[in-house]
Amino acid sequence: MRVLDDGAWISVDDHREVRVSELWRLDAPGFCGCDMADLVVENFQEVGVDGARVETRVHGQCIACGETGVTDWLPVGRVRGGEFVEYDRSCVRRTRRE
Repeated sequence: MRVLDDGAWISVDDHREVRVSELWRLDAPGFCGCDMADLVVENFQEVGVDGARVETRVHGQCIACGETGVTDWLPVGRVRGGEFVEYDRSCVRRTRRE
C-alpha cells in the first residue's frame, strides 16, 4: 500500500484504487468550522492500515468555507480476505485523532 503520482492515487498491490479530485463529506471538527465539511481531496499525504481499516491523511479544501489543510486520519476502505475493499464514496467519513 502506497501513495503514487505525487499524491494523486493510493495504490494497493500495484493497482490504483483511490484517487484525488473527489468530494468527500467529513465529520472532522478539527479541520474547519463547518458542522459537516465538503472536502475536495487534492493530495494524499500518507496511507496506512489500522487493523483491517485502510486510512489516509489528505490535503484538501472545504468548498463551504474555503478552509484548506491536512486532515487527521480518514477511512477509505478495509482489507477483507486479503483484498482491498473501498468504502462507498458517498459515505460520511469521520476522522480519527492521533
